[in-house]
Amino acid sequence: MVEQHVDIRTADGAMNAFVVHPEEGGPFPVVLFYMDAPGKREELHDMARRLAAVGYFVVLPNLYYRRTRDFWLQERTEPAMARMFELMQTLNAATTECDTRAMLSFVDAQAQADATRLGALGYCMSGPFVMWAAAAFAQRVACIAAIHGANMATEQPDSPHRIAAKLRCESYFACAEIDKWAPSADIDKLQAALQAAAAPHRIEWYPGVEHGFVFPKRVGIYNQAAAERHWERLFALFGRVLQRRDQYLPRDV
Repeated sequence: MVEQHVDIRTADGAMNAFVVHPEEGGPFPVVLFYMDAPGKREELHDMARRLAAVGYFVVLPNLYYRRTRDFWLQERTEPAMARMFELMQTLNAATTECDTRAMLSFVDAQAQADATRLGALGYCMSGPFVMWAAAAFAQRVACIAAIHGANMATEQPDSPHRIAAKLRCESYFACAEIDKWAPSADIDKLQAALQAAAAPHRIEWYPGVEHGFVFPKRVGIYNQAAAERHWERLFALFGRVLQRRDQYLPRDV
């Protein structure tokens, strides 16, 4: 495996990112990996490596770079959680578009990246981010996956369920049965919007698990069987859509 820690220049500064891809056989389809709220950390690097090992060029940025290069939630103390929520509040559809544009420029310049075959993956807070990215760059993003995505139906005009009609890609949503950040009522709204838009999608409920079930270091919440199912679904989605040698074109408006 080839690993790099790079700075990607955005309109707002230098976004530090972890980049990983196989040594041989490229160029590889691209997966943009949007972090969860606890921040870019070795646990996520390992997940990026797992994706890269099956044939992808993975870019995992620190989305908090505007405020800090190295935040990650090590202990769930009150001050640390407050800091995390403060950082979360700095991110929105506009920052996502800015950061995604920079990542697209970056991968377009990489010899080992085939950016004509590109997907996006988001966890928790980044569930909306992958939808915003897919809506803003509908001619570039071929598929997205949101894993226990939070805030998928809000009162804001850019709520994920309100922008479903802008999607031109295939999407997958893994939903935890026990999740205060993504209750079933919100997911029902999202599903109704996707169906109304005739957007290719799959919403899958993971019974008996909690928000964060995919993360091995989330003590008491990690569920190995459910986590492995989510990997199976990701590999199937990305393999079907991205592992094509001909260029993928998102569906027409």
